[in-house]
Amino acid sequence: MAQEKNHDYHILSPSLHPFVASVGAFVMLIGAVLWMHAITPFPFFIGLAIVLYSMFAWWSDVVAESNEGDHTPVVRIGLRYGFILFIMSEVMFFSAWFWSFFKHALYPMETFSEGQWPPPAIETFDPWHLPLINTLILLCSGCAATWAHHALVHENNRKDVATGLIVAVLLGVIFTFFQAYEYSHAAFGFAGNIYGANFFMATGFHGAHVIIGTIFLFVCYLRLRAGHFSPEKHVGFEAAAWYWHFVDVVWLFLFASIYIWGS
Repeated sequence: MAQEKNHDYHILSPSLHPFVASVGAFVMLIGAVLWMHAITPFPFFIGLAIVLYSMFAWWSDVVAESNEGDHTPVVRIGLRYGFILFIMSEVMFFSAWFWSFFKHALYPMETFSEGQWPPPAIETFDPWHLPLINTLILLCSGCAATWAHHALVHENNRKDVATGLIVAVLLGVIFTFFQAYEYSHAAFGFAGNIYGANFFMATGFHGAHVIIGTIFLFVCYLRLRAGHFSPEKHVGFEAAAWYWHFVDVVWLFLFASIYIWGS
């Protein structure tokens, strides 16, 4: 037959998702500029709503393709490679903040930090109190995600998978709460000093990734409840676990460099 599929690849049908997502991102960018100039914040939130809708609709289509059997072993390899490249781009993203921190720490400038690091007016956090607790919480959350992944792949024990995911999500929420508490008690601000700018940019973007990863894991829990995932087909869950472990590793570097060495 002329339309018979004789290959292992999935040929996508024409879709408006890339166009709609691009328009939403452009509107959000223009809105951010207008917001920063104190004109109006509404275009930013309109663009954000479009982007969030595109993400939901696009990923829903990907999940539907998987449930329909379109994700062959070859397609799943491609999805894994794509996510690995995404994590590599995230590594480069955080490298910029580490580069800035170490540059100013090793070569403090009189203009920004009075020639000392941390600057004399900065009261840094004690790394062995709340930061250490948050480190243990995030590592335990990573262990719970690993337990859930092992229960799915090696045992196909869906009860343990669900339990591990819930534990990982709850610990991620607790980490976010503690970080917000830490921010509210910071003795320095974002503006006016290079230490505060580096601290909040690095740890703040990590906190945003924790929130995204927590949502990622919770979506995996909802998909598990809906009957998705099997020991052979679980790319979405695998991607969530990889992302969560990446978040763990970044935090270990942040804890060691900014909280311990940098203080």
